[in-house]
Amino acid sequence: MSPSLPSGILGDVDPTSDRAVFRQIADQLREAIDRGRFREGEKLPSEAELVEHYGVSRMTVRNSFSILQGEGLVHAEHGKGVFVRPRPPVRRLASDRFARRHREQGKSAFIVEADAAGGHPQVDSLEVKEEKASPDISTRLGSVRRVLARRRRYLLDGRPVEFATSYLPLDIARGTQIAEPNPGPGGIYARLEELGHRLDHFEEEIRARMPSPDEVKTLRLASGVPVIHLIRTAFDAEGRPVEVCDTVMAADAYVLSYQLPAT
Repeated sequence: MSPSLPSGILGDVDPTSDRAVFRQIADQLREAIDRGRFREGEKLPSEAELVEHYGVSRMTVRNSFSILQGEGLVHAEHGKGVFVRPRPPVRRLASDRFARRHREQGKSAFIVEADAAGGHPQVDSLEVKEEKASPDISTRLGSVRRVLARRRRYLLDGRPVEFATSYLPLDIARGTQIAEPNPGPGGIYARLEELGHRLDHFEEEIRARMPSPDEVKTLRLASGVPVIHLIRTAFDAEGRPVEVCDTVMAADAYVLSYQLPAT
């Protein structure tokens, strides 16, 4: 064993096993990460250390690292090494994020979550424009033909964590502060309620998938990191859909938390 590796963290490989050696090494590194032997942000043993420890080639070690990168457990920094990826910093509590008290305090849902995570929230890449509704958005908003679209990217401590587009019917949003780059304290939901559309409930559809090339670039995703694709529809007290929000989130940045009734 290499003297630079702490004793007992990694075992040996079995060359007689049906499981490929590089997969055995990946298994051992994964277990060490899961058990906290390598903590978040900590550097894994170098290629040279693992080559010496296991008596294998550099390519074998690189294949092991590739497996862990593909699983989103680690990320490589050129010239520095391979590091354990931090756990998701943002807890998205569905039962609380749109509570009216937050809007009354002048806070949007993302600011509330960023504050809870102890991070600094930012919004950039903002675009607000009128456009033709896609068939899906039109259906969700009750067969509207044109919408006001608000596109923005959210950053936490300078790191992009999600981007979202809100679509609102023009008869509601046109000529209001919702159509301005800065909709004011509490965000567009506060403005909707001021316009008489008291929010009643939200419906969300969530799925996980691998990102498109554009999403990788926009969110600066590392290899193997999936995205969470969420589509939310907001309904007012009259049952009218007043907004559809199409959101793509970096899956390594969020924990989605829900409270469900027992009856």
